[in-house]
Amino acid sequence: MSCLFIFIALLLSSCVGSLTALDQTCGNKVVNTIVVDQTGRSGKFRTVQAAIDSVGEWNSLWIKIKVKRGVYVEKVIIPYNKPCIIVEGEGQRVTTITYNGHEATDVSSTFTSYPPHVVVRNLSIMNTYNRLNSLTTTANGMSWEIKPAVAVSVYGDKSAFYNCDFLGLQDTVWDNQGKHHFKNCYIEGAMDFIFGTGQSIYEDCQINATAGALASQVAVGYITAQGRQSELDPSGFVFLRGSVSGSTSVYLGRAYGPFSRVIFIQTDLSSVVHPKGWFPWHQGGHISSFTYAEVECKGAGSDLSGRVPWIDKLHSFDTKRRFSVSNFIDQDGWISNIPRF
Repeated sequence: MSCLFIFIALLLSSCVGSLTALDQTCGNKVVNTIVVDQTGRSGKFRTVQAAIDSVGEWNSLWIKIKVKRGVYVEKVIIPYNKPCIIVEGEGQRVTTITYNGHEATDVSSTFTSYPPHVVVRNLSIMNTYNRLNSLTTTANGMSWEIKPAVAVSVYGDKSAFYNCDFLGLQDTVWDNQGKHHFKNCYIEGAMDFIFGTGQSIYEDCQINATAGALASQVAVGYITAQGRQSELDPSGFVFLRGSVSGSTSVYLGRAYGPFSRVIFIQTDLSSVVHPKGWFPWHQGGHISSFTYAEVECKGAGSDLSGRVPWIDKLHSFDTKRRFSVSNFIDQDGWISNIPRF
């Protein structure tokens, strides 16, 4: 992750007015299904990107791209002018989209979604760069080189990810901007592997903190790096139920903005969670502006006795109500308009 992400978030916020025409509901039914099959035995397209390219611009009704089982080695981009798209695989670890991009945070992503009203479900998305043996030669000899390598980047409002795997090491999920719903997902990484300024709920998600083959290079990691910029900024990451486990000691988050906001509610926290819980990073002068809270969590890592003294003590009932799916991201009911099939 780099400071470039703040610049991009501010740039995107200046463009919100030009995207309001895209903020329709897309209806509640799929009007067309496009099949992708890399074997060529069924479907018109062999790559996910080719199927996306075939969708007309300014689409206003749901179109499903059904991706058959297999490993698709490609970068996938859904452009700003193609909302109302559902990308659906045949299951986690059954349908996989993977790439090894690592040039820079904003261009390394395996899967990038720009428009509002995009749904991704029942597949895995992976950036393999830091997961492979990336030995490099330096002046001091051979060493491991860890770089930002994003699996998925989400720029569009009202986007949802259901039953998906996201695998990486550093910067796995760029939860950039807008209201997002992640449900029943598996997210793996070690360094800032959920970051951005999204207004998002992670519901019943399994968070796995692990550096894999590069474990010796990561003494301690960070699950979140949330970049909320002001008191009026609606963004924040809410983890509702689910679990945190793994093999790498991690902080629940470090501040990537002066008003950083991350809340864990009824989450099962294993012993990999660092006793201090939270880290101010470059925002040490703003700790009174952070909203970092753990509400009714359980597990070996949920002991608050060793937490930083500036952790928020939020009232359980009010917090659960304020940061529920309906109140935090679904005030207008956009989630109910997503076709189930």
